[in-house]
Amino acid sequence: MNIPANLKYSKDHEWVRVEGDVAFIGITDFAQSQLGDIVFIDVDTVGETMAQDEVFGSIEAVKTVSDAMLPVGGEILEVNEALADAPDTVNKDPYGDGWIIKIKISDIAELDSLMTAEEYTKIAQ
Repeated sequence: MNIPANLKYSKDHEWVRVEGDVAFIGITDFAQSQLGDIVFIDVDTVGETMAQDEVFGSIEAVKTVSDAMLPVGGEILEVNEALADAPDTVNKDPYGDGWIIKIKISDIAELDSLMTAEEYTKIAQ
């Protein structure tokens, strides 16, 4: 299983990559493998400021729909528009082209509550 060391992880199986005060957020390789073939990503919260652990959208797979949770709070800046035509990109490249949203982080200290790759490896079994 792919768990990059340069990311932070939530208990809800989202990852965060920080670039300045902006964060890219997606779901982990483990999460996409559990969901199966992803057919639709629904995010209608662009422009909203939301708290850590709030639902920012949903991920629909062939057999289930799962809430997408914010690992850190902030303003939703952008949705990965490429996923509208190719939601399975999340299955193929969850940490790269399969990112779901970009946010402006409200409180950078919230990153401290997330797991390192080593810690996440213990729960992603």
